[in-house]
Amino acid sequence: MNHHKTFKKNSVKYNDYDYKSQRKIFQSFNPSIFQSLILKLSNYICVRIKNQDMLQIAFIRENQAKVIQALAKRNMDATTIVEEVVALDENRRATQVELDNTLAESNKLSKDIGALMKSGEKSKAEILKAKTVALKEKSKDLGEKADALADDLLQKLYLLPNLPSDLVPEGKTPEDNEVAFQEGEIPVLHENAQPHWDLVKKYDIIDFELGNKITGAGFPVYKGKGAKLQRALINYFLDKNTAAGYNEVQVPHLVNEASGYGTGQLPDKEGQMYHSTIDDLYLIPTAEVPVTNLYRDVILNEKDLPILNTAYTPCFRREAGSYGAHVRGLNRLHQFDKVEIVRIEHPDNSYKALEGMVEHVKNILQELKLPYRILRLCGGDMGFTSALTYDFEVFSTAQDRWLEISSVSNFETFQANRLKLRYRDENGKTQLAHTLNGSSLALPRVLAGILENYQTPEGIVIPEVLRKYTGFDIID
Repeated sequence: MNHHKTFKKNSVKYNDYDYKSQRKIFQSFNPSIFQSLILKLSNYICVRIKNQDMLQIAFIRENQAKVIQALAKRNMDATTIVEEVVALDENRRATQVELDNTLAESNKLSKDIGALMKSGEKSKAEILKAKTVALKEKSKDLGEKADALADDLLQKLYLLPNLPSDLVPEGKTPEDNEVAFQEGEIPVLHENAQPHWDLVKKYDIIDFELGNKITGAGFPVYKGKGAKLQRALINYFLDKNTAAGYNEVQVPHLVNEASGYGTGQLPDKEGQMYHSTIDDLYLIPTAEVPVTNLYRDVILNEKDLPILNTAYTPCFRREAGSYGAHVRGLNRLHQFDKVEIVRIEHPDNSYKALEGMVEHVKNILQELKLPYRILRLCGGDMGFTSALTYDFEVFSTAQDRWLEISSVSNFETFQANRLKLRYRDENGKTQLAHTLNGSSLALPRVLAGILENYQTPEGIVIPEVLRKYTGFDIID
């Protein structure tokens, strides 16, 4: 019997138990077979109920006011949905109790029938057989009701974002984010300095029109020294990450729905993901999805923690189109390259690990000698899955604005709940791990910052730390 979930778009279905196939068994009743059926059905229901723990329904049920108050920091009135979740769970649990009692009664009758058949009291056994048929139908109805309630409950739970950390500031818009750190001198450019979308044309290193011809807007073609600089950044980021202890992995660029649900992109970001409908696969919006899903349905040993991975992938995002300088050139793309870092941590160490990830990204930007700042995101600007996020922004001198280049986040147990990512503690008890990830780094706006901030009348100077990767010192 298959107990595993099957994900479908906008719903979560489970493989149904084939009750019809058991009718002939009951028509020619065999007590041992009946007991086996009861056991299988009971196990099936237990699995269904256990699956509800992935989003910690027990925590929501016991801390309703706390959950509502926490989500208010995200500017979300969660009162109605929390009440609906609790009501569904109460109904489900009541149905489960009734089902358990029905199964227990059926199990007892099967034993009694076996004893009566052995003693030759067939007439009494036949009376009990009739009762088992009625109980079987009742069990089937209760099982179907439990399934429906479980599916409804999951759909409601999937709509609830992660609870913000106490460190998350109040606020509704990006303007309410807190500047936690700022470093680097903003260079003074020469009189005829240009934004990067003009520079790439001047030096023929990125062609947006050609990408538009091949695919569409937001799919640039990198050429010559532009392509080499792109590759140099990827290699530099990977080398920095592996030197810091991150294990490099190469992962698929397409993921299934289970992976999307596991890290929380589904159903929240479904409209922003490219979807291959024939194969029901999604192009990844970030390496976070496949890398974190390496540990879906895994029980780790406590001594294995922490686990550190890094990966380079292209990323694909169907972000809504808009107009203006803030989305021109490399500022917003539908396909872009990114190097990601992902950590699986013990809950006691995850916020220390988050600080370490922030310092790691700071070191990269210090070596690139780019002016940057770090923002602690407010509740209204924070991602669906995050408990606490720090955004890195580099200052674009030619555009006279800050460009987001990295997000570093602690998800606490939110993703682990969905992934069923656990570790076995020193007492042998399984606990949910904490997951973290960060861009180290996203390339487009880093590249834009380098092109604009390092431009001179003679050409674009390559940051010193990248020259061993590019093989040249200037784009001219």
